[in-house]
Amino acid sequence: MYVRDAKNRDEAWLLDRIEEMGLDERSFRSRDYVIAVEEGSNTRAGFGRLRIHKTDDGDFVELTGIGVLESWRGQGVGAHVVERLVESAGDDGFDEIYCFTPAASYLEQFGFAALDADEVPDALAGRLDVVRGDSDGTVAAMRLDRGEFAMPDRLRERFKHATAEGDAAEPSVEETAEDFGIDPEEATYKYDTGR
Repeated sequence: MYVRDAKNRDEAWLLDRIEEMGLDERSFRSRDYVIAVEEGSNTRAGFGRLRIHKTDDGDFVELTGIGVLESWRGQGVGAHVVERLVESAGDDGFDEIYCFTPAASYLEQFGFAALDADEVPDALAGRLDVVRGDSDGTVAAMRLDRGEFAMPDRLRERFKHATAEGDAAEPSVEETAEDFGIDPEEATYKYDTGR
């Protein structure tokens, strides 16, 4: 399992998943996303977006649109998407990362802290109102000082062994020569055609 930047060919898949999960697709650009991918099968498991807001008061970065497919939840996929987005924000020169989310407790485990209404930069207050308007529940404003980011060890371990729900239950079957009607005591296996 690994997390990579989204490619143009991921656009249709991303839009379909965003719609299924009811996530914000405003100002969609596939290049803003990262995708968690299962190495062996190339199956996409989760995604997230880093959205840069250019304002008169400076530039701000928002972590948004994080989604994990249901069969991959609880295995550290979302955590690694968050980690990759935080690294990307740092690469782009941002030391503070904002997020407006109904899942505040999830982000707190990485070092995000809840903000009071007066702590949200004026340039992002409108964005917070939009997110709150789209949500049925309570939306918290969160901020992370990039140097405070921490990945819990339990999530790192889960991610190393992540499988789609049900995959782990399928036993691996080792095929033997006898399964194909070959007697291993008698066969030479060296291009023997029997002529």
